[in-house]
Amino acid sequence: MAPLQARRPLPPDDRDPALRPSALAAGSAAATGGASTPAMQQFLRRVDLTSLRLFIAIGEEGALTRAANREGIATSAVSKRLSDLEDILGVPLFDRLARGMALTPAGETLLHHARVTLLTIEKMGVELGEYSLGVRGHVRMLANLSAIVQFLPEDLPSFLEKHSLLRFDLQERPSSEVVRGIEEGAADLGICAGDAESRTLEAFRYRRDRLVIVARRDHPLARFERVYFEETLDFDHIGLHAASSIYLRSQYAASLAGRRIKLRVHVPGFDAVCRMVQANMGVGIIPDRAFDILGKSMKLKAIPLRDSWAQRHLKLIVRDVRALPPPARLLLDHLSARGTSGARPRRPAA
Repeated sequence: MAPLQARRPLPPDDRDPALRPSALAAGSAAATGGASTPAMQQFLRRVDLTSLRLFIAIGEEGALTRAANREGIATSAVSKRLSDLEDILGVPLFDRLARGMALTPAGETLLHHARVTLLTIEKMGVELGEYSLGVRGHVRMLANLSAIVQFLPEDLPSFLEKHSLLRFDLQERPSSEVVRGIEEGAADLGICAGDAESRTLEAFRYRRDRLVIVARRDHPLARFERVYFEETLDFDHIGLHAASSIYLRSQYAASLAGRRIKLRVHVPGFDAVCRMVQANMGVGIIPDRAFDILGKSMKLKAIPLRDSWAQRHLKLIVRDVRALPPPARLLLDHLSARGTSGARPRRPAA
């Protein structure tokens, strides 16, 4: 995003009434259920986006000098902006240490909200600019590997064909990072493993899958139709990346059995698991639909796991379904209808 340029404020009589500081303070108070205070009004009048961007830089770099170099501004100017912020808020945002600076609890809170604010401003600029190119809306989605490989290639084309003027961005992340990204406003909609802790986010059922052991046809496990995970621990394993929900769940299952996984190598995706299995490096764990897509052509065998945790569901997550932009709500409805229930979004049973 290009550096923000300071603009001379409009004369008071020329401002849109909804954008006057008093109106913004009242709106903020209404959103939080509280009254507009003089301190809130002062904060809204005096804090600007450049100050927030510089504050983020200090928080991420841990030093005024490094933040100043990163933003291309004098260290004294960065220090003055930080001092002004602390004066406005009436609390210290950093502890000054012998080597650098550490965020205080108040600073941690402001860092979170400052990131969300600047991301929202950037999204607003991008989305409004796209209208000049004929785009009519923008949906951002984060999804785990299981959803991207198994289900989204089937579920998205009909939606994008019907809404051809929408811009759609999809990024693959581990389930824990999907949750964090939705919490921080990096995307409108996420898909993660059903057992991922989604905290205060709203969650809706999406699809189901089952984990299978992938093995060569000449592997000792290939003679079984189904196995318990513990029965595979005598053999070498090909593991997904360490943040994968499948890898974390298998590690937990091994620890419950008092065993360790004989891990040969970590790989980034299901296709790499199958290639390593084909190369006789060990066995792997992937979802059944992913095996149908990737493993069958390699003449490998899928052996369903008997363990209850191997039967999984994926869930759709949003921060607040009522606050979703219309295009994102349309996609949420579409994916929910494509899921196992065939229904509109509803919360999973407790």
